[in-house]
Amino acid sequence: MNDEVTQYINGKKPWQIAVCEKLRAMIMETVPTVEERFQYGKPHYLKNGHYAAVVAVAKAKVSFMVFNATDIPAVPGFIRAMGNGDRKTVDIKEEQEVDYRELAVILEKTSATL
Repeated sequence: MNDEVTQYINGKKPWQIAVCEKLRAMIMETVPTVEERFQYGKPHYLKNGHYAAVVAVAKAKVSFMVFNATDIPAVPGFIRAMGNGDRKTVDIKEEQEVDYRELAVILEKTSATL
């Protein structure tokens, strides 16, 4: 685990820390060969040198973005398309129920060909 990522996470609100730690564990379990980096001010996760996921914390949410996600459909209220649709993002707010297993399924699909 990257120390800069740990510091980034630990500097957030308690509920955001909990979400980030669960996302971090889920990413590392889902993609065992993932490389964790702190780039552009947020945690990035790479597989074979290609971006697989990013976790970003804003004032009232934690965002989880996956790359290589053209085949993942956007679902209103759950996952939205970014850019030209090759990236998808889930925004998690305080006290929101999060299905980390579903996020793992999405990450597994999007990172399979990286």
